[in-house]
Amino acid sequence: MRFDILTIFPEIFDSYLKESIIKRAIAKKLIKIRVHDIRKYSKNKHRKVDDIPFGGGAGMVMTPQPLHDAIKAVKKLNKGPVIYLTPQGETLTQIKVEKLSKKKSGLILICGRYEGIDQRIRDLLVDEEISIGEYVLTGGEIPAIVLLDSVSRLIPGVLGKAASHLEDSFSKSLDRKKEYPHYTRPAIFKGKSVPAVLLSGNHKEIEKWRRAHLK
Repeated sequence: MRFDILTIFPEIFDSYLKESIIKRAIAKKLIKIRVHDIRKYSKNKHRKVDDIPFGGGAGMVMTPQPLHDAIKAVKKLNKGPVIYLTPQGETLTQIKVEKLSKKKSGLILICGRYEGIDQRIRDLLVDEEISIGEYVLTGGEIPAIVLLDSVSRLIPGVLGKAASHLEDSFSKSLDRKKEYPHYTRPAIFKGKSVPAVLLSGNHKEIEKWRRAHLK
C-alpha cells in the first residue's frame, strides 16, 4: 500500500519512519511512504504557502496554489483518495481504519497548518476529511502519523503474527469493545497476584474470563 503525505514540515516524519514496525514494513515493501514538501510547489519567490484570511481574523490560511499543484502531482503517482486531517472531519474509529486499509490504490494525506487550508482546495480536491479527536493540534502531521500507523498494522504481513490485530481493542471479534487486562511474569508483584484462572491452563475458562472483562 502506498501513502503520500503532503506537509510543510517533512522532517517531522523522519525518525518515525526509521523505527519499529513501520521501518520493517517499508523494508519488506509491504508499504511505501513518500513525504512531499508543499513549499516546493509554491510559485512565490520566497516559497510562501500562507496568507491572511479574507474577512479578517487571527491566524493565517494555507493558500490554494501550492496545495493544488502538490496534490495534482501526487495524484499521478497515487490514485487513492485525498484525505485532509482536520478537527472538522469524521472522527477516526477502528471501523474507519479497517475500511481505509482495504484501499489498494493507496492514500494521500494532507497535513494542514495555521487556521487550515483554503476551502476551495477542500471543495475541489479533497475526498475525505478525518479528525483524530475533538481537540486542536498545531498541525496535521501527528494525525497523519496516527492514521498511517493504525492503517498500516492491518495490512497483511506488517505485524509479526497475522492474527495479532484480530483481538485488539475495538476489533470486530471483541464486539468493538476495549481489550481485557493482560498479565505476565512474575505471578505476584508488589503483593498483587495474577487472576488464578489465567494460570489454570483451562482455555475455555480463560476465554470466558477475558470476555467478562471487556470494557
